Order: sequence, then structure tokens, then C-alpha cells
Amino acid sequence: MSAHTTDAASAAAYHPGSADYDEHRAGFQLREHHRPAHVVAARSAGDVVAAVRQAAESCMPIAVQATGHGLANPLAREGVLVSTRRMDSVDIDPGAGTARIGAGARWRDVVEAAARYGLAPLSGSMPGVGAVSYTLGGGIGLMARRYGFAADHVTRLELVSVDGSVLTVSEHEEPDLFWALRGGGGSFGIVTGLEMALMPVARLVGGGLVFDLGETPEAVSTWLQWTAAMPSEMTSAMTTLEVSERHMAHVQIAYLGSAAEADELVAPLRALKPAHDGLQEIPYRRSDTVFSEPDQPHAYVGDNVLLRAIDEEHLRDAIAASAPGRSVRSIISVRHLGGALSTAPRVPNAVSHREAMYLLCVVGVVAPTTTSNAASARALQDELLANWSGATVGSSPNFTFGRPDQRAAAELFDAERRDRLLQLARKYDPAGLLHPSFVIA
Repeated sequence: MSAHTTDAASAAAYHPGSADYDEHRAGFQLREHHRPAHVVAARSAGDVVAAVRQAAESCMPIAVQATGHGLANPLAREGVLVSTRRMDSVDIDPGAGTARIGAGARWRDVVEAAARYGLAPLSGSMPGVGAVSYTLGGGIGLMARRYGFAADHVTRLELVSVDGSVLTVSEHEEPDLFWALRGGGGSFGIVTGLEMALMPVARLVGGGLVFDLGETPEAVSTWLQWTAAMPSEMTSAMTTLEVSERHMAHVQIAYLGSAAEADELVAPLRALKPAHDGLQEIPYRRSDTVFSEPDQPHAYVGDNVLLRAIDEEHLRDAIAASAPGRSVRSIISVRHLGGALSTAPRVPNAVSHREAMYLLCVVGVVAPTTTSNAASARALQDELLANWSGATVGSSPNFTFGRPDQRAAAELFDAERRDRLLQLARKYDPAGLLHPSFVIA
């Protein structure tokens, strides 16, 4: 077994009532926070080992948090929260084309470090998201249709197990864990760092086209039909939201090719005369402008379905039901999948539902402290997602936000992967001490 133990001095532990406790349990999600018995602010794998051993000896629940974007299973007045936000190192090996990423590093850290060498990670649409936690859930990023899931390109991980051992996990070392951690989440230990391949990408054609749906309602069906003919170098999505009491559609585009090629491909969308055209060739370090998502903490709930195909009428109905004027402000995002996402990696992993061609996500923006508002948002999400049962193949772990009843593993994974993940979770965490964002059960 490729394991070794690490002796470390006790990490800084913060308790309720202190400013440090509140700082390290706080995350991007403002609707809820972890409320542990204490928080450990880890700076190294040794700090994580010490925290895990202490918690295990007392049979205390253990949770880990880097940025808190996907918080869905908070500790409630018990257990230990291991904050990894200080473990934010990023080391680039330009010769090998790889990045070694610390547990607390955000995508913006990795993007900036890799860009110095003309390389790019398979980062997501929001640069403030934790790179490691994102990758453990699969990772559908800006270059996904060309290169696949971020998890498909992980080459090595470092894991602190519940017994306090430090495991090196790779294709040849702990192969069962290597399979599970790449897409199966955090039910097997605490990942303190990972190594992954970078892509030879310095620039892309990226940005958004914005349409006023009151003036250009055909933008929805046009984008949907347009995606059917796109090459794998084109990754796109469409988000509908309220802007100044107008219902807008934001078509987000990331194209790995020349500006001239992009202009030709995007011509059918531009023919609709968007209200705003922000598509241009940009360095990858500016890839955050493709989605231009808010990077300030706020309160929200969200859910998603993975679809074999999208019925245009159902999509228009869903978008109409989320138009301005409802009691809940809802954002609908549809991501075009397929391409390399449909292809299994050379070394299999836990990512499921590769046959899906679209991801439909509904996010409700809610008040941080109002339970009824969140309940209304959930009811609307359930209403909007229920109509897709005939085309649904499952759901994505990365796009389930703040779900209080825990998304069923049967929807996140196919039966074979779910059973294998459950067996491994029981093996590596027999007492069920780990408190991951989504539970394999």
C-alpha cells in the first residue's frame, strides 16, 4: 500500500465566537455555512493529517472546504471543518505540460501560472472556484467539448485518509482510489493536492452575445439548432436571466481556432443582431470574460439535469416560466456537451452519463436568511426540471447547489459506478466520518 504517515505540529484550531473561526468557515455561498465545533486552518498536508487523526479519535464528523461554492451538506454544531484555502500553491512543469495544484488553489491561480508558459488548465467558467473540488466532481469547463472532463486529465493525487495516512494515488498506486476520486467526489478522504495535464492553449476566441428575448425570442431556438452543427473546438452555453427588468439571453462562446473561423461559425447567431457582441480573440488568462459570472459571494440554490436531447418547446416554456415578474429570480443555463465529453479516458474513472448532450441548470437567487424564499426557489426549480424526465440521463455533481435533501447518488452515477463507489466509501471511511458535498449512498 503506497502510504506513509506525517508527523506535524498541531494546526491552528479556531472555535465559535472568534473572528478567525467565522473567516475560515465562510464561503462563497451565503445562504448557509458550516457550523463546526472547530475549524482547522491547514497550511500543509501535515496539518490535515493532525486534524483528521484528532477528529477520528473522537469519532467527530470531518468536512473540508476551499471556497464553499458548492456547499450542500454543512456541519451543524459538530465536527471539524478543515479549511484548505491557505493551501493554494500552484507549480507548473512546462516541460511535462502539467500543473501541481494545492487543495485551496482557485482556477484563477492556475490559469495565471500556466499562462506564463502558453498553457491552460481545463478550468471552469468561474475563476474563483476551487480547482481541486471542481475536478473531483468531474469538471465541465470552457474547453470541455475539445478536451473532455477535467477529471479525465488528472495524473496523480495526494490524499489524507480517515486513519491519517497520506496516500499517493495514481494509475499504478491505489488504482481503485484513482478511479473513484476522478469524478466521484470527496467520500474517500481529503485531497490535499493533485497533478493534471495542461493544454497547449494560449488564446481562444471567447465572449458573449446578448439578446433581449422581448425583441428576439427566436434566439433560444436559433442557438439550440446552431449547436447541432458545431465542431468539438466550439464549446458554448446559453444563460437566460433578468437584467434591468428585461429578460435577456447570454450566449457564451469559447472557440479554439482562428477569429476568422469563429466569425464564420457564429454568423447565424450574429444575423439576429444581438444587443451586445463581446466575442473576440483573447488570451486564455482573460477566459473569465466568456461567462462573466458574478465573483462576489451571494445566496443561491440550484439543481440540474443531464439530457440526451432538448425539446425546443419545453425549453422555451421553461425560460418563459422564469421570466421577470416571478416571486423568485431564476437563472436558466444550458450547456452544450458532447464532443470529447462523450469519450471515456484511457484510464477509466467515475464520471457518469457521458451520453448526455446538454446540461440544463436552474439557479435561484435567494435572500441569505429567508427560508420561505429558498423554498419557493426550490419549488420553481422542481417545476422547471420535472418536464424533462423523458430525456434525462442523470445529473451533474458540479451543478447541484445547496440541495438540503442531498441529490440521490442514483442520479449522479450509473448503477455500476454507484455500487463501486459505495463499496470504496465504506472501505476508506467505514465509520462514515467524512461529510462531503454529495454523499455516496
